[in-house]
Amino acid sequence: MQHSANRAKGLSENGQTRRHRVAAVQMASGPHVEANLQEAERLIGEAAAAGAELVVLPENFAIMGYQDTDKLKYAEPDGDGPIQAFLAEQARRHRIVLVGGTIPLQGEGPERVRPTAPVYGPDGGRLACYDKIHLFDVEVAPGEAYRESNTQQPGATPLVVDTPVGRLGVAVCYDLRFPELFRELADQGAEIVAVPSAFTAVTGEAHWSILVRARAIENLFYMVAPNQGGYHVNGRETHGESMVVDPWGRVMKSLERGAGVITVEVSLSRLHEIRERFPALLHRKL
Repeated sequence: MQHSANRAKGLSENGQTRRHRVAAVQMASGPHVEANLQEAERLIGEAAAAGAELVVLPENFAIMGYQDTDKLKYAEPDGDGPIQAFLAEQARRHRIVLVGGTIPLQGEGPERVRPTAPVYGPDGGRLACYDKIHLFDVEVAPGEAYRESNTQQPGATPLVVDTPVGRLGVAVCYDLRFPELFRELADQGAEIVAVPSAFTAVTGEAHWSILVRARAIENLFYMVAPNQGGYHVNGRETHGESMVVDPWGRVMKSLERGAGVITVEVSLSRLHEIRERFPALLHRKL
């Protein structure tokens, strides 16, 4: 009973304030998996050296091919493959919770992959996986269209998982535009939500910061939102501006462009204090 009361106040079992250092990794990934993994290894190491206990990689961190179909060549069986082995080893080596951006897992057929964000614990074991629910099938500007459903298979199940840094929810990129998903994560007790992303330059400039902050404000949780940020070999440009946002909607730290890491300390006790003082989640009518 005391444990439940402590969690509601954001305290550990011994009553101490629960503070954790979290990191968002920004990349400009290309078509060569080995090179991307080397860059991710460097940046994860930088985050861990800064004391991060939770590290979140961006969407498509391991492969942004010349064509959308390139990822099919690198699709791995669920639970086995070099990208998954890399993530497990990084989590174990640095004793961190690691959200592996998204990786291509084999789908139901050979023509589509599952865009999966796996979560690894400090022992290197996989805690959970989230398959991106909302696929990006849009035209963002004349001549710039995306059809993720041509090569990707959507998920259907929201994810919140217990980790050493708190109750962690996961969403991916285009999911940000669907507030009902984030309300479901809040209903499942999420305290921190990781949102690996690869927002385009066009949509990122218009909507990225607004959406990340809005989801934090609406649901009174922390948002750790790493983005792809720069020019890619395939001609695509991504927005960058990776950020960590607190439950009051304040941008705690951000990184505009290029590869890099941001780390900040989050306080789960402060999160629950805000929820007690401003209980909007309890005032819902619909």
